[in-house]
Amino acid sequence: MIEYLKEYFKLLKLAKPYKGLFFSAFVCIGISSIFNGVTLGMIVPLVDRIMNNKQIVIPPAIKLPHFLSAVVDRLNSIEPMTLLMILPIFAVCLFTLKGVSTFFQSYLMNKIAQGVVKDVKDKLYAKFQDLSLDFYAKKRTGELISRITNDVGCISNALSYALTDLIFESMQIIVFGLVALPLGFAISWKLYAVFLIFPAVFIPVSKIGKRIKKFSREVQNKMADLNSLLTETIQGAYIVKVFCRENYEIKRFKEINQQYYRFTMKSVKRIIMVTPVTELICVVAAMIILSIAGREVILGKVSFGVFGLFMASLMSMISPFKKLANVHAINQQAIPASERIYDILDEEPRVKDNANAKELAEFKDSIEYRDVWFKYNEADDYVLKGINLTAKKGAITALVGHSGAGKSTLVSLLPRLYDCQKGVVYIDSKDIKELKICSLRSLISVVSQEMVLFNATVRDNIAYGKLDATEEEIISAAKKAYAYDFILNFPKKFDTVIGDRGFRLSGGEKQRIAIARAILKNAPILILDEATSQLDSQSENLVKDAFYNLMEGKTVFVIAHRLSTVQKADIIIVMEKGAIVEKGTHNELLSRDTLYKKLYELQFNV
Repeated sequence: MIEYLKEYFKLLKLAKPYKGLFFSAFVCIGISSIFNGVTLGMIVPLVDRIMNNKQIVIPPAIKLPHFLSAVVDRLNSIEPMTLLMILPIFAVCLFTLKGVSTFFQSYLMNKIAQGVVKDVKDKLYAKFQDLSLDFYAKKRTGELISRITNDVGCISNALSYALTDLIFESMQIIVFGLVALPLGFAISWKLYAVFLIFPAVFIPVSKIGKRIKKFSREVQNKMADLNSLLTETIQGAYIVKVFCRENYEIKRFKEINQQYYRFTMKSVKRIIMVTPVTELICVVAAMIILSIAGREVILGKVSFGVFGLFMASLMSMISPFKKLANVHAINQQAIPASERIYDILDEEPRVKDNANAKELAEFKDSIEYRDVWFKYNEADDYVLKGINLTAKKGAITALVGHSGAGKSTLVSLLPRLYDCQKGVVYIDSKDIKELKICSLRSLISVVSQEMVLFNATVRDNIAYGKLDATEEEIISAAKKAYAYDFILNFPKKFDTVIGDRGFRLSGGEKQRIAIARAILKNAPILILDEATSQLDSQSENLVKDAFYNLMEGKTVFVIAHRLSTVQKADIIIVMEKGAIVEKGTHNELLSRDTLYKKLYELQFNV
């Protein structure tokens, strides 16, 4: 129970910014509960004074407050016909006020819940943007999407309907209990022992709740699996089609969906069990109480109106107990979702600004890798080993080597997509870990082999590196990347939406849009990671001159398997198994028996 309360209060912390609204809702819930009690109290004058024309008899053991005694005396003094005229008017006014308070309590609680959902989605998305790339290497895309859609939806019910019922039904039990307990004690002391049966409701409910929590966690995991599979197969639709794997993927989906269905039904079965179990226990207690209290009415010790109020109060407590049991079930569903959300919110990015990080306004002199060692996970082997490299401002540094040699990893350390475990990367003799990440990355443009384009217009994709770019700047960048001509052939020119991941573009067109984006940013440091890999020979020749113009005056890191693209580099770095094995110009490396020479001869059939 203590663990449950800790988890539940952690869930409620999400609603902390809405304390003012919550207080207003709490007041409305309190007013509505009081009105329910008053409504129930109308049974006494209706039965005793109007229907039976008898005096209201309160058991002597009950000490009523002075104002209630005055009300009873006043009701006993009014003629039944007069009371019959007054009571309906009073009832209409009472139910009107009760309806208003009920409306506002529901509206305010739903506003709190939807506000929390909005805030949590905002926080999760902001956290996704803040987390380092190593986090995404460990998580599936569909799983992360599930956190921001399905899991957030689960906590919505707990913070709207469940929280409203928790407060409202608890107050109902208090109000009706304040009526039933004194009356019950006045009728017979034996009733107190029977009242102890009501709290026993929560023993089976607690056990059922633990099972609900277990199965709800499995339901959410399976929903994450479904989202992951959907993401993979939609993004990989081309591969699914060409390999004729439609039936295979349908089978995979059905298997996971069946598991999701099975765990959902197990959870549903236990949620459904809560209501009849609760109701049965409460009804058993009520019938025992009825048999005891009924004797006192028959003996004339209690008026029928008072007895009716007592039994109505008692029976009115059954519904709140049932709803509180359902609240427990809903919370047991929400707590695993809350835990999964907090797993993300509590995650710390491995790459982040230091407390005293400084701005880097411009790049002036050089970039240096000094004895840099790096591995992606603590349990893995190092993928970069003892890297020592200096690139002067304006120099073109080419990185070549077999696939998996560590070339892309090396350049990814420069914008701090990852941090090295040993050694230091310097810019202008400043440790990049002592610089603000945003200012560091503002000085770097990247064109990678993985062309990341968004489902937006051509204009928006080119301007992504400079959101305030003018139309002339966007057009100029497109021309320099030799993308302008094919853009003009699109139906809406620069306003054409290119589809998810640029699905409507050819590989070469995607690459040239990405190149235009880097040209527009015009950063002093440029990383070209297989930037021409998707271009045919004709397209490559078109952008080659643009690349040389773009690289002029900039410090450039070029990664290329096509050695024809690195021949004009100021220095060529040859990497093998995470280490630098050779350095030199194109001619210097060809003049010796080097790995570069072997790669060159193999590529050009020398």
